[in-house]
Amino acid sequence: MKIAVDAMGGDHGLSPNVEGAIQATRESSLSIILVGDEPSLQSHLDKLGGTKAGIEIFHAPQVVDMHESPALIARKKRDSSIWKATELVKNKQADALVSAGNTGATMVSAFFLLGLIQGVERPAIAATLPTRQGKAIMLDVGATVDCTARQLFQFGIMGHEYGRHLLGTDRPRVGLLSIGEEDTKGNEVTKETFKLLKDSPINFIGNVEGRDVYSGNADVIVTDGFIGNVALKISEGLADAIKKMLMKEIAQSALGRLSYLFVAGPLLRLRRKTDYAEFGGAPLLGVEGISMICHGRSSSKAIKNAILRAQALAEGGLIEEIRGDIAQGCR
Repeated sequence: MKIAVDAMGGDHGLSPNVEGAIQATRESSLSIILVGDEPSLQSHLDKLGGTKAGIEIFHAPQVVDMHESPALIARKKRDSSIWKATELVKNKQADALVSAGNTGATMVSAFFLLGLIQGVERPAIAATLPTRQGKAIMLDVGATVDCTARQLFQFGIMGHEYGRHLLGTDRPRVGLLSIGEEDTKGNEVTKETFKLLKDSPINFIGNVEGRDVYSGNADVIVTDGFIGNVALKISEGLADAIKKMLMKEIAQSALGRLSYLFVAGPLLRLRRKTDYAEFGGAPLLGVEGISMICHGRSSSKAIKNAILRAQALAEGGLIEEIRGDIAQGCR
């Protein structure tokens, strides 16, 4: 099993990518191809002692900046680390790819080089969210901002298969994000999607509201990329604000600081449960290959977990299962 890593992608440069790759090889029997500037990568590997850790380097002289237009990559950045990493998957030289770089560039590379699974109309990014009962999946969170009912229906099918792999349940509960639980609530697209999902063989539990996202009542939550991305960013912002407000209150008095000693353990456990680094990355579902998209601020731990997730999905045959579902009438 070989995983290609876009070693130059992300807000923090190559360090977390290289360190995460080394950590992954120490935890699992896999090989990793670091794609990027060879001299820089070799120097960093030498410092970390990772040259004999099942890691090889594939030279890619160009880098796609985090704020660069993804539309330019196919014309001007075909020697970039993300394009070359995706090419390795296309050419069967790697089984999956992981990138914390420009999300748009990752999607464009996958779309042009890997292509969509036959019958799939649009791809979806499937994010993992913490819930009161464990984990849930929300898709789409940014790949397709305007969706038809048919596309949302296909997101439900793909999310169902991903949920089986990630959550370890044969029949994950699939919900449709809407403004009310009743099937008459929502816009026309949502109401039409409801009908399609209800008539499908998956375990569709109906509409779920925004307040249910983190309850754990649904394992897979289907929405379009616009709403999903906004919901995800609001959640990130709220979590950060609550953390800062809490620490401010604690620091304001001696009693607050003393009280913190008694709740430090539970707070630390809560932080681990809600840390995106624990989830690694989000797969771009619908393309002919495993393409894991990571947060731009990913740490080495997040990269490691994304690599291990990519390995599990590739070994588990996720693409083949989605392909089979679509071919059997879920078009």
